[in-house]
Amino acid sequence: MKIKSEESAIAEVDMTPMIDIVFQLIAFFMVITNFEQTQADERVKLPKDQLARPAEVVNPNDMVLNIGYIRDEEGTNISGPHLFYAGTRYNMDEVPRILKREAKLLRDIDKDPLLITVILRADKETPTGDIQEIIKHAQAAGFEKFSLSATQIRE
Repeated sequence: MKIKSEESAIAEVDMTPMIDIVFQLIAFFMVITNFEQTQADERVKLPKDQLARPAEVVNPNDMVLNIGYIRDEEGTNISGPHLFYAGTRYNMDEVPRILKREAKLLRDIDKDPLLITVILRADKETPTGDIQEIIKHAQAAGFEKFSLSATQIRE
């Protein structure tokens, strides 16, 4: 009896499950990554505090106002303070107009400015009087809830 010898076949690995796992990992990391970074502005150097914690969830009822300075490469103030809001730099004398405009826009879309929290992210060198003026203008525009931000001290 003659035995046929067959050539040994090379086993091929099915890559479909591996590709599925890679796409699931990509989707997972996209979901857990916070892309917004709580509307931070690199021109604002926040004061440090033991109790400060970054926001874990971005609230749609938050309006973040960044108050900071234009600085050179060494970090020296060139001009300011300025209001940085929605990607635009404004002089401090424009704050009342900006806040009134935002309150009007909120009312136009049937949102009450009383429900909006104004988060002030002020540079640590910003005079306290400027922050108080912004709060006063925000109250005149119809906002009532405020929050101040600081960076957490790392140990």
